[in-house]
Amino acid sequence: MPTDTDPATEPTSETVTETVAFSAGAAPLKGRLFMPRNDPKRAILLSGATGVRAGFYAPFAAWLAQEKQAAVLTWDYRDFGASGQPYGSKATMTDWGIHDATAARIHLRTRFPGLPLWVIGHSLGGLALPFQPGLQDIARVIAIAAGPVRVRDHPWPFRAQAWALWHLVGPLAGAFMDHLPGRRLGLGNDLPLPVFRQWKRWCTKAGSLPADPDMPAPERPGLTCPVTLVALDDDVMIPPANVWKLADWMPAAQVRQTLLRPTDHGLGTVGHIAGFAPRNRALWPAIIA
Repeated sequence: MPTDTDPATEPTSETVTETVAFSAGAAPLKGRLFMPRNDPKRAILLSGATGVRAGFYAPFAAWLAQEKQAAVLTWDYRDFGASGQPYGSKATMTDWGIHDATAARIHLRTRFPGLPLWVIGHSLGGLALPFQPGLQDIARVIAIAAGPVRVRDHPWPFRAQAWALWHLVGPLAGAFMDHLPGRRLGLGNDLPLPVFRQWKRWCTKAGSLPADPDMPAPERPGLTCPVTLVALDDDVMIPPANVWKLADWMPAAQVRQTLLRPTDHGLGTVGHIAGFAPRNRALWPAIIA
């Protein structure tokens, strides 16, 4: 399950940063903008995974700012990380993946109206993208470890761990607390209860996001830009076959599949989250290739 225990590193002297604040409706959101010292050539929205704080992506964002001469926005979903606390929150996955992510994209587009806009989405950050409005001005999408998954899709023994989270540990914790104690459960960080409950529906009910009545229907044509789907061959949370399924939700896009094998890059186990950790930076050029 998600964990973001690798410490974030500070940007190098080649990168400048700025704390930013914007809102999704009445929900205040906070983020961090990474920029090269020269004028940026593109703007990149970096939307993270469920339970992973935006600060975890700081080293990757700083690297992107230099490598791609980009203005890179990392940000936290409402009532999570720098954007607030999950205790007693009514935030849902729809709020996070649709309303908050759209607000972050609009904020970045407004800040840099003349630059090509990329969206890099990790897990939830890529999974919910096809259901957002106003996707026509995106120049490129890279979705990493993002795709619909059910318990039966996980390999053993992780399948047992996932089943216990959805049907035993998570509901039991929710019956006695006003949030999901993610840290105690090894999920990385505490989550709002409604986020957990909607996430559970996506991973245990047939139809996933398109069958969820609390999710909007995708606009058409939706994404029409080049889309790279990136899978890790040792990811037990979202196996590669499930990452490729994301293409079904973006029929007008130009989709390419990239399978990363950590051993090809001299690395050990990477899995669902750690591809963005500094120790695994050997993967980063392949992620954005």
